[in-house]
Amino acid sequence: MTTIVRGSGALKVGEGPVRTGVTAVLPRGKASADPVMAGWFAMNGNGEMTGTTWIKEGGFMEGPVFITNTHSVGAVHAAAIAWSVKQGRQFQPWSLPVVAETWDGALNDINGFHVKPEHVFSAIEAAGAGPVAEGNVGGGTGMICYGFKGGTGTASRVTAQGHTVGVLVQANMGQRSELRIAGMPVGQDLPTPPRPAGAAAETELGSIIIIVATDAPLLPNQLERVARRASLGLARTGATSGNGSGDIFLAFSVANRSAASNPDVAHVEMLSNARISAVFSATVQATEEAIINALVGAETMTGVDDRTIQALPHDRLKELLKKYGRAQ
Repeated sequence: MTTIVRGSGALKVGEGPVRTGVTAVLPRGKASADPVMAGWFAMNGNGEMTGTTWIKEGGFMEGPVFITNTHSVGAVHAAAIAWSVKQGRQFQPWSLPVVAETWDGALNDINGFHVKPEHVFSAIEAAGAGPVAEGNVGGGTGMICYGFKGGTGTASRVTAQGHTVGVLVQANMGQRSELRIAGMPVGQDLPTPPRPAGAAAETELGSIIIIVATDAPLLPNQLERVARRASLGLARTGATSGNGSGDIFLAFSVANRSAASNPDVAHVEMLSNARISAVFSATVQATEEAIINALVGAETMTGVDDRTIQALPHDRLKELLKKYGRAQ
């Protein structure tokens, strides 16, 4: 990930303050250009994820997944192609990168176009195995979730069959009153900051990108089914995918290596549909937890025009979970 934080005070387009970044997910790591089978789904399409037309058509994703802010999609897209050309990682003579976005203009000088190619290259270089930073990092740096500081979150599950399902979210959605944690309507007990005089009523104008990765051997149509299940994990946290929301989900499998490169007949494994429900369940659970982890991991941030978005109050949340019988 690359996190870009600089400047403070009044917004000066092109100068800041800057609160943004880039997240890069490399399905098979930096050493492999082998495409992965993938599927995608848009719960509400007021957003962007490039490259999905070819994923739908061909069934494979060629290259990394990038997530950034809405107005930096073009810059990241161009830098992703430049990187693949330089690294000789183009599976075809052309590149169709997957770049997704959510809007961070409440805290970031989004019209200043501060994401540059070097930030994309840095995000790729920083990618690696192991724990993933959460909260105000990467593409999630300037995001807001349920009226609290949001951002990047992750979680994973292992099915009874031994398959791992990992989820990464860039969470930037929801109204404060909708927030549910452990099934409890905690958002209704957490006061919403007063709106400035004359401000419009609170509406759902946020978005979320959800990336689901698994080692279960799934075909593209099965992965599309998995991507759809992310909607249920999102709903468990209270979101309703309003008209202004870009809720776009992608699922990929790292199984079936070299399936895309066989020039004749590729022999692949497929998890039986009789066993796929465990992957569905793991996706729902991990998505819900990843969103909560994005909230818990985020810290209070002040951005453009000295606008401050508070972090989720941990102590108050613990009190509420005790109140609802969900914590000791």
